[in-house]
Amino acid sequence: MTTSAPPANIPVISITAGCLPEAWEKAVLAVWDNGLEVKTQYDKPDDPPSKDATVIITITDPFGEPRIHKNFPGGPEELESYRLEVVSGIHDHWIDPAAGKWTYTYHERLFAYRPVEDISRAEPLKPFRKVDQIKYIIDCLSQAGHSRRAQAVTWMPSTDPGTEHPPCLQRVWCRLVANQAEQLYLNMNTHWRSRDLYKAWFMNVYAVTDLQRIIAEEISKKRGEPVKVGRYVDINDSLHIYGSYFDEVAGEVEKMRKSPFSKRAWQSTHPAFAVCTQQAKEKLAQDPDWYAKARD
Repeated sequence: MTTSAPPANIPVISITAGCLPEAWEKAVLAVWDNGLEVKTQYDKPDDPPSKDATVIITITDPFGEPRIHKNFPGGPEELESYRLEVVSGIHDHWIDPAAGKWTYTYHERLFAYRPVEDISRAEPLKPFRKVDQIKYIIDCLSQAGHSRRAQAVTWMPSTDPGTEHPPCLQRVWCRLVANQAEQLYLNMNTHWRSRDLYKAWFMNVYAVTDLQRIIAEEISKKRGEPVKVGRYVDINDSLHIYGSYFDEVAGEVEKMRKSPFSKRAWQSTHPAFAVCTQQAKEKLAQDPDWYAKARD
């Protein structure tokens, strides 16, 4: 008599945290301890399999303090540059796949979405007009805060599947809700097909929650009443830690197990963070491509 093997399933993990640094540490520990071991398309021959899971992360107060984790890979200068890339489009001009540059930025896909058939062509056919999807969300919720249609997408099925690095962020969804005192809160969900938990997650969420803040402020102006930032939910089909940097992650995991996250977090008003943020703005003023070049 043979016994059938159990089904192979990707773990599904749910996390709730009060602020960004707490959420990042909880997610790292959960995926490190419970993630499925699986190879990736980017592994070198000697790399161990990654740790991978489907993860839903709820941050109840995205602007709660402390908001900055001191140990995320990168630093305050990179964090500020990435924030400006997402919310202000400072690197949209770097999109030029025919010249070997980027195929997209999240700002371009969200604020100027325009499907094309072949993005790698020097002169791609552009039969559609650009769509500012963030403006649509703002206008939609300004008129009907309870609408379920206030969303923005990034994926272009006509061209993204054939590119080497297609967008990880797939969709942004927003809705207004009121508490018992009739105060309005903007709730936001984002959906990601794939995500580097250790090296990308914190910067991604820092930037998209700032976009949440901006959307709330713009809706507030249009409605003529206060709109506060509500909870943020981060949905990941594949949230992973690459095997190629397990040694680096192991050291951070040990720290996370030994003491509370607050030992490794800063208030967003911390003087050191403020200085580094200002330095990033000065660097970008002198060379707008500084951070883009560093990442390329």
